Order: sequence, then C-alpha cells, then structure tokens
Amino acid sequence: MTTPSTYSPDSPVPAEKRVFGGRDLFSLWFSLGIGLMVLQTGALLAPGLGLSGSLMAIFLGTLVGVLLLAAVGVIGSDTGLSSMAALKVSLGSKGASLPALLNLLQLIGWGSFEIIVMRDAASLLGTRAFGEGSPWTSPLLWTLFFGGLATLLAVSGPLTFVRQILRKWGIWLLLAACLWLTWNLFAKADLAALWAQAGDGSLPFAVGFDIAIAMPLSWLPLIADYSRFGKRAKNVFGGTALGFFIGNFWLMSLGVAYTLAFAPSGEVNALLLALAGAGLGIPLLLILLDESENAFADIHSAAVSSGMLSGLKVEHLALAIGVICTLIACFAPLAQYQNFLLLIGSVFAPLFGVVLVDHFVLRGRKSGAANVGFQWMTLLAWLGGVSTYHLLANLYPDIGATLPALIVAGVLQLLLGKKVAG
Repeated sequence: MTTPSTYSPDSPVPAEKRVFGGRDLFSLWFSLGIGLMVLQTGALLAPGLGLSGSLMAIFLGTLVGVLLLAAVGVIGSDTGLSSMAALKVSLGSKGASLPALLNLLQLIGWGSFEIIVMRDAASLLGTRAFGEGSPWTSPLLWTLFFGGLATLLAVSGPLTFVRQILRKWGIWLLLAACLWLTWNLFAKADLAALWAQAGDGSLPFAVGFDIAIAMPLSWLPLIADYSRFGKRAKNVFGGTALGFFIGNFWLMSLGVAYTLAFAPSGEVNALLLALAGAGLGIPLLLILLDESENAFADIHSAAVSSGMLSGLKVEHLALAIGVICTLIACFAPLAQYQNFLLLIGSVFAPLFGVVLVDHFVLRGRKSGAANVGFQWMTLLAWLGGVSTYHLLANLYPDIGATLPALIVAGVLQLLLGKKVAG
C-alpha cells in the first residue's frame, strides 16, 4: 500500500486516497488527546484552581479548542492539502514559509518533550518493578527505544498507523487504561472533600483556561496533515471534535484529581508514582506506549513542514527529524513547559483565526490557488493577533489572551480582506 508519506506536502491527496471516516478520525484524535503530558498539564492547574475550578477551566478550554481544531481539520478535507501547504492560499507561497519554519521548530521541541516524558516514566516504572541499578531503569535505553519507536511510526505514515494499529486494537487498550485509572480514583480518593477544597489562588482562572485551550490549539498546525485523508467534511469535524474532547478532558481531569488526591506536592515524579500504583502500573504503561503516538504525529508533521520548505521526501525527513528529537532528548532535562504551551498559543491561535475567516467567510470554503509571494494584509492581521496576545498576557493576565487574540486576528482578516476585495 502506498503510504501518505510519499505524497508531496504541496499536492492535494487524490480523491481515491481519502479513506478516513469518522471512526478513523475519532480513534486518532482520542489517542492524541491522551498522554502523560496531558496528565501533567492537569497537574499544573491543580494547586491554583482546585478540583472544581480546574475541571471548569479544562471543560471550557477543551470545548472551545476542539471546535476550532475540528474547523481547521475541515480545511484539510476541503483542499486535500497539508496544514502548511493550505496556508499558501491565505498567506502567499513566501508568507507561508514563516509559519512552516516556526511549526518545524515547535514540533521538534514537542517531539523531544514527548520522548523525555516517556523516558522518565519508563525509568520510574523500571525502578518500581526491578529496583535501583537494573538495566531497565536506564534513561539512555528508554530514550533510544521510544525515539526509535516514534520515528518508525512517523516513517510508516498516518494511513498505516491509524488503520492497521490504532483503529484495530490500540484504542481499546487506551479505553481500558482510562477506565481503570478512573475506577481506582473513585475507589481510593475522597472526591467530595477534594471538590469542596478551593485552590490556593496562585493561578488565575483565565490563565488556566489558556493552558487548557493550548492543548487542542497546539495541534492546529498539524491537523490538516491527517484530515486531508478524510472522506467527508462532516465526519472530519465530528470525529475530530468528539475524539479529542473526550480524551483530553478525561485525562487532564485525571491529572488534576490524582495530583490533589495522591501527589499534593505537585512534583512530576509524585504524580507518576501515584499513577504507577494503580493496577500494577499497567494502565500507566499503556498510556506511556500511547505517548509514542503523539511523538509520531510531531515527527511526521515536522517532516511535512520541512518537506514543504526543502522539497525532500517526507519519509527521509521523518527519519532525520526523529534522530534529532532523540538526540535532544538524550541531553535535555524535562523542564517546566507551561510557558512553552502559552507561547504556542501566542503564534498559532491568531494565525488560524486568520485562516478560518479566510477559508470559511471570504472564500466560502473554495480551495483557491496559492498566491505567489506575500499576502501582506493577511500577515498584518496575523501580526495584530499576536500583538494582542502579548499585550493582554503581560498587562492583563487575569482576562486571558488566547481566545481574544484569535478573535482579533479573525476580525482584522475579515475587515482587511473585504477592503482588498472591494
């Protein structure tokens, strides 16, 4: 079977190769909404907002985020183009090079983070099972293992991964792991007491919303790389929105609850130890293996972005980028990535506010041809959204910045686009 990696990032996927239905996309985005980093993001919210405040921030942030994510996914199914190639219609062929480069850099960062998270969790499980000094606790061993696994998946491409692995059995293992962790929480934690306990106020609710919405929005620059294989727009929208919402809300909420109930110190290792204590560590092991799917998506989409910039084959670039991410993971410690999540929102949320208005309002979902050079008015609208984000984040942090920046960029694109058309 021809793998998607053989398709040029600049060329639409042929109609006969658009085989993903709603179930395929639900499986993919439910899986990508789950992961250790999602659990740890919930842990970021727990101390400041408490259980009730965190769940509200997660619910609202995830809901708004998945609606925007699914709408961008429809652009991929409408055009058959990868995410960065579709930007050429709005930004111009040269203008799209900047977000493609930024996307490449942030995906290498995300891919490295994913490998680091998997390595640390596997080392912890190895220590718990075999004791200190065992070869199964070696960080280098697990870095190379998970880096190699993610790279292999990325080279194989989305069609092979989703249809041969995830849809057939992967999603059922993930559901079992999530259900077990949920049952363990209800059996061992006093949720009523946790619900009544307020947060310490160290994190404003709006910032918690921004952190929660950053999870689905972090996938905006990637989603069309996969939705371009979708059969119908309604299935792309529904499968994506429902799958990611359920997975992300469920796991991030578990991250909050497990932190408050079993790891009140908020330390990453404390949360992982609490998770490892449920079901002999098997649910955590399954989620740990699922994390390789997130790294797969990062590496594959980084290859698609770099393929657009360089013209090289995507599968060759996926191999090279997988090696780079693995090397970074070998030497970089796991750091606080709250600011990293917010930075992603500052750049890509306004960008896709512009793209959504351009595709759905100004062009009425018509594909259009890629513009040569720069679309200066569109770039100006994007800059206005990014400036709005940083202005609000620095001067008025309590009101949030991600959603206002996206709206400002979209409104500017609407006004400037109509002016140009007029």
